[in-house]
Amino acid sequence: MWPTRSEAARRARRRRRAAWLLLLPFVLSCGTTMSIPEERRLGDEFDREARREFVFMRDELTLDYVSRIGQQIVHASGPQPFQYHFYVVENDEINAFAGPAGHIYVHTGTILKARNASELAGVIAHEVGHVERRHVAQNYEREHTTGALYQLGVLTALVLGGGAAAGLANLGGGLAAMTYLNSFSRDAENEADAFAVEMMPKAGYDPEGLVTFFQTLMNEGGGGGGPSFLSSHPATTERIQHTSALIAALPNREGLRVDDDGRLEIIQRRIQLLTGESGSRRR
Repeated sequence: MWPTRSEAARRARRRRRAAWLLLLPFVLSCGTTMSIPEERRLGDEFDREARREFVFMRDELTLDYVSRIGQQIVHASGPQPFQYHFYVVENDEINAFAGPAGHIYVHTGTILKARNASELAGVIAHEVGHVERRHVAQNYEREHTTGALYQLGVLTALVLGGGAAAGLANLGGGLAAMTYLNSFSRDAENEADAFAVEMMPKAGYDPEGLVTFFQTLMNEGGGGGGPSFLSSHPATTERIQHTSALIAALPNREGLRVDDDGRLEIIQRRIQLLTGESGSRRR
């Protein structure tokens, strides 16, 4: 039996009161750091949103190749609270981005533009660094603390709608929310670069690949707008100099991999055949 109008109104009031009760500890805890379980839940939500926004590549060889490089970086960094997942987005733009709790996304355009395996490993290591240093969670917390009262609308949507999508709703939802979570400060970018420089040798890759890929991107930009990767990851001359200085301070780089016996080239060719992207590789 459908409820009467008065019964529906009473239920709506109870739900609104519940939303306020949910909001109170949320506001009082504004200074706290997002817990690991909370970040995992946000990561799952982020991935669901990503799958609505992007086309994902399903070729198992390509996915295994990218995941293998990513897991080598993760293993080199030691025990972590997250289980990392690596995805390939069918998009010819040069880009990569990190979601909360170990969700890493690499555009096919990035794979095609990499001139060697160390360059691709550098991009992936940089994104792992954002997760390991919890930069994505910090961005979410930043919005949390500066817009706590706005969370009432988010929690009301959660209580009244009964859905599980409130976490990103407070950031506008969809691509806007994902972009916000990946808007990192210069300090955060430098931290992610430093992480990559430290972990790439431990995983067997020459960290110089990170620098050469940034240089390639700057050349691609040609002083104009440049690829979107440059917008979200500003590869300034100062940043390249900072990364190069970190690499120069490493004790030993002998025996580190630059290429991987042609495996990258095979994957690039598969991407070209499966997606139709050209991805000319300039040396």
